[in-house]
Amino acid sequence: MASRENPLLGDFIFPPYDVIEAKHVRPAIRSLLKKLERDLLDLENTVEPTWPKLVEPLEKIIDRLSVVWGIVNHLNAVKDSSELRSAIEEVQPEKVEFQLRLGQSKPIYNAFKTIRESSDWEMLSDARKRIVEGQLKEAVLNGVSLESDNRERFNEIQQELAKLSQKFEENILDATNKFEKLITDKKEIEGLPATALAMAAQMAVSKGHEKATAEEGPWVLTLDGPTYRSVLQHVQNRSLREEIFCAYVTRASDGDLNNTPIIERILELRLEKAKLLGYSNYAELSMETKMATVEKAEDLIEKLRTASWNAALQDMQDLKDFAKSQGAVEAEELAHWDINFWSERLRELRYDVNEEELRPFLSLPKVIDGLFNLSKMLFDIEIDPADGLAPVWNQDVRFYCVKNCLGIPIAYFYFDPYSRPSGKLGGAWVDLVVGRSRTVSHDCTSPRLPIVHIVCNQTPPLGDKPSLMTIREVEAVFHEFGHALQHMLTKQDEGLVSGNRGIEWDAVELPSQFMENWCYQRDTLMSIAKHYETGNSLPEELCLKLISARNFRAGSLLLRQLRYASVDLELHTKYIPGGPESIYDIDQRVGKMTHVIPLLLEDRFLCSFSHIFADTYAAGYYSYQWAEVLSYDAFSAFEEVGLDNKQAVKEMGRKFRETVLALGGGKSPLEVFVEFRGREPTPEAFLRYNGLLPAVTVN
Repeated sequence: MASRENPLLGDFIFPPYDVIEAKHVRPAIRSLLKKLERDLLDLENTVEPTWPKLVEPLEKIIDRLSVVWGIVNHLNAVKDSSELRSAIEEVQPEKVEFQLRLGQSKPIYNAFKTIRESSDWEMLSDARKRIVEGQLKEAVLNGVSLESDNRERFNEIQQELAKLSQKFEENILDATNKFEKLITDKKEIEGLPATALAMAAQMAVSKGHEKATAEEGPWVLTLDGPTYRSVLQHVQNRSLREEIFCAYVTRASDGDLNNTPIIERILELRLEKAKLLGYSNYAELSMETKMATVEKAEDLIEKLRTASWNAALQDMQDLKDFAKSQGAVEAEELAHWDINFWSERLRELRYDVNEEELRPFLSLPKVIDGLFNLSKMLFDIEIDPADGLAPVWNQDVRFYCVKNCLGIPIAYFYFDPYSRPSGKLGGAWVDLVVGRSRTVSHDCTSPRLPIVHIVCNQTPPLGDKPSLMTIREVEAVFHEFGHALQHMLTKQDEGLVSGNRGIEWDAVELPSQFMENWCYQRDTLMSIAKHYETGNSLPEELCLKLISARNFRAGSLLLRQLRYASVDLELHTKYIPGGPESIYDIDQRVGKMTHVIPLLLEDRFLCSFSHIFADTYAAGYYSYQWAEVLSYDAFSAFEEVGLDNKQAVKEMGRKFRETVLALGGGKSPLEVFVEFRGREPTPEAFLRYNGLLPAVTVN
């Protein structure tokens, strides 16, 4: 296929998602790699330790590959097919080989070293210094200093790790899709809310039960996020909750889809890679690109664990007492599949807040309006629908243009909100299509504008109703939008450190978790919570109850996150391949420290822990807590000026935009935080918001 006919290789501003097919992937990637190989050779032959002769041509190579591969990777995550899988599987080794060749280029590495050691070093801007230091560090972590046999082995490891991560993700998707539970008797799913019944009936129709209805059934339950959460929270049938829970925590753990050997091999290869580079374990290597050290991360986890433990014990006792008062036979021995059910009942009683009754007040269109209005108030931007301007991959995807206060476009984003279990990965994420950069702009004068994907997996519209959300789904949208804002509102023109590029990984969750806090700020909540039919605002009393319910079981929920962070660090520091402890022994050991009731022996959550085995959070999951300390502290600055003081809040919003959102990786996250807050971060606000302050002494 000639390159000019291949939509992946066109000179597009917005990717032609409507015409890209699996058949385009192999020829596009191969043609692109040939061209980039030539560009790399040219660069190595002409390289000089100057910005125009080193960094600009290098950025063009890096950017071109990341844009085209990013499009392919994105389609793989939102529109999975066997044809696309096999195309990626075939060309991925060639792509990894080129990346290794680029990352291990001695001429490029030496040119960066020359810049670092030159007398002109102090003349460089902060951003350019960070780029040089980042490229030197990256080259070392990519094996530039390794010689012959060691380098060859390093490259083999990188190739195998790329294949294993891809397979890990595919197995989760296939295992999730494989499970379906047909229900014909409504008594079996008593308690399941109307929204979930409608989804289950819709799923039944798609599986060939044409006459299925929400009222009469039949219903098909799957393991997609919205269905799983609804069953665990609301279904009275305990054995059904148990079945769904056990299916969920054992996904991708047996038969052809078993991820256990993949995990063991990934950990073995990561350890070998770390040792080749001179580290004693993979966590040490990972921390080279973080703010924390292994010790500091472990220390934070332990402080938070200690602060949460007594609160979690009390949470469990409260649940047992409550279940007992309701005459539940399981009251004394609550199991994992009982926790969410009884928690929801207790929350309803204690705060008089019913999650399902709130849904009509949380329709996606009104939530989005509220989010955009908040962004306008805080950051002085306008967000306009731009559907039709850019092709999309699914009819549900919306496209938007972000404009500054003068009405000039500064960024664009796609929003893909709904769960599509058949071909879309679970979870929520943000990906960069293209980042802000002057070097790779179309006109070489004004910077190229950022374009972002925001992907969620929330309850889809059902019948003539819009998507009616839970408060957790609202949080997820605000969270991902925070990530997108850092890409879209960056003022950094150096592409290698614009948006969140070049930012130490344990700081990248700061803007996302910061935005979550606004969901529970009264004015914001009242602006998004309007009945989808009447337009009436959420009653004031209910709004205040929802805000006060935020900390319900905060200790237990934090402990669950600390389990993930702890087991991640344990696996990347203590696990010895073929040693006395299996990966599940380690998870069970961590579980004793982070769960007040023991994990099930058959729990295989690790088999679907894609954050650390198929994404970039390996030995870095603690980043969520690390960044939460930063984000709560940042949000408390708005409280200090008075959340009801509109002018002061606007001024603080501009300051947040000009620092945290604008500077990208051009300064260290600590410097950026201090520039915004006027001091270094403290955990006081984090503990206060979670109702854990009395349990710990803050230094």
